[in-house]
Amino acid sequence: MSHNLSLLDASAKNVIELDKQASFIVWKVKNGKGTFEEVQNQLDKLTDPAEQETFQASVMKYRQMMGL
Repeated sequence: MSHNLSLLDASAKNVIELDKQASFIVWKVKNGKGTFEEVQNQLDKLTDPAEQETFQASVMKYRQMMGL
C-alpha cells in the first residue's frame, strides 16, 4: 500500500522529518562519521518540547535497532 506523504498535515510531516534526522544521526555515529554530540546539538535546536520528545524517542529507537 502506498501513501502520499504530501497529503499529511504539517505536524505529521514534521514528525516524519524528525524521525529521518534521528535515523541519519544515529547511522553516522554507528559508521564513525559522527558523534552523539551531534544528537545533543540537534536537540538543542528544537524549541518545542513535543518535538524534543519525538526526536529523543526516535534516537532511542534507532540506537536500539542499530545496536548502539
